Amino acid sequence: MSRTLAEWLSYQESVNPRSIELGLERVREVWRRMGAPAPARWIVTVGGTNGKGSTVAMLEAMLRAAGRRVGCYTSPHLLRYNERIRIDGDDAGDQALVDSFERIEAVRGDIPLTYFEFGTLAALDLFARADLDAAVLEVGLGGRLDAINIVDADVAVITTVDLDHMDWLGNDRNSIGREKAGIARHGRPAIVGEAAPPAGLLQALAAIGARVERAGVDFRVERHAQGWIWRHADGTAFGLPDPSLAAPVQYANAAAAIAALHAHSAHAPIPSAALAAAAAAGVKTATVAARLQALGGDPALIVDVGHNPQAARALAEWLDAHPGGRVHAVYGALADKDVGGVIAALGARIGHWHLAGLERDTPRGLPAEALRKELQMALPPAAFDLHADVGSALAAARAAALPGERILAFGSFFVAAAVLQN
Repeated sequence: MSRTLAEWLSYQESVNPRSIELGLERVREVWRRMGAPAPARWIVTVGGTNGKGSTVAMLEAMLRAAGRRVGCYTSPHLLRYNERIRIDGDDAGDQALVDSFERIEAVRGDIPLTYFEFGTLAALDLFARADLDAAVLEVGLGGRLDAINIVDADVAVITTVDLDHMDWLGNDRNSIGREKAGIARHGRPAIVGEAAPPAGLLQALAAIGARVERAGVDFRVERHAQGWIWRHADGTAFGLPDPSLAAPVQYANAAAAIAALHAHSAHAPIPSAALAAAAAAGVKTATVAARLQALGGDPALIVDVGHNPQAARALAEWLDAHPGGRVHAVYGALADKDVGGVIAALGARIGHWHLAGLERDTPRGLPAEALRKELQMALPPAAFDLHADVGSALAAARAAALPGERILAFGSFFVAAAVLQN
């Protein structure tokens, strides 16, 4: 009897006792048994610590505006598993996912795939059956040993490199950068979206023999009062509207996406006017849930998936650029995150912390008491209260916040999902 999608997802969590098991041998062998068809005529892989989802969304919007048929694979999802796989703008249907999981199961034998590896293979399988011009693939963790890397990217994009997933990737930006560089290929473009990347990333890209294009060197952002200009070293330049995505860092993400689009045009030429129009359309129309997403109301409610110090610095930059009333934080975190670093990055910008336990949502979730200890070490005078879950923390923030003040809910995909469902 065929399993439902929910039953398949539950089953996948039992196949491999490890939720994360980096390495390509197992997933590559199953893909080989499935015939290893090309998922699209042109493939871009997007890695980095932060900014991946936004960059994927903007590049997808640009390619579709240029008339390309596009598949996108992202993770994790917020509300429905189907969000992870999009084909021509639509989320994959339950039956399509079930059919793909059945094809994977029919050939995997005793190979213990992880939940993420099942999903990656399903994305590649569905893309290969969809006659795609382009596939945009978001790395799950790291790069070199992530399941996505069984596919050779025509263009690699590395958005940023910062300290996250250090148990897997290393304890400094150079080590983490070397892992992320592994998605690049010899002789093919590697877009580096960060103006000051770690030396380890650049050294690893040079060793691979990738054709590196760096933000601030090979392409740049020029801001002005009526928008901004993307300018490439080859003389290409586009005048563009401000990104629809709110954070100041989105200009850098947009610039990296346009650099990938520019590289795609070298592969499958797009007339210059159409290229400029596609870039503008993508920047203006791309949206991603829970990236400084304003949910309205008074006090205003804003939700963001930011969960590491670099993301918290981006939130701080946005708050500084948009001064307003007192900010109430609804904050929850996973055990492998630098909670103290996140708190320190935001500092006194937060007027009151409503700390939410996530241990009911995931075994990796921190209880509110653990957050309290980190808060009082990083920011001793901070005002706070403790809550068993995100729902109760949000309710308390809404009760405490006055008109004209703001509620910022962040720290994890679990926080964002709970707020969006509340």
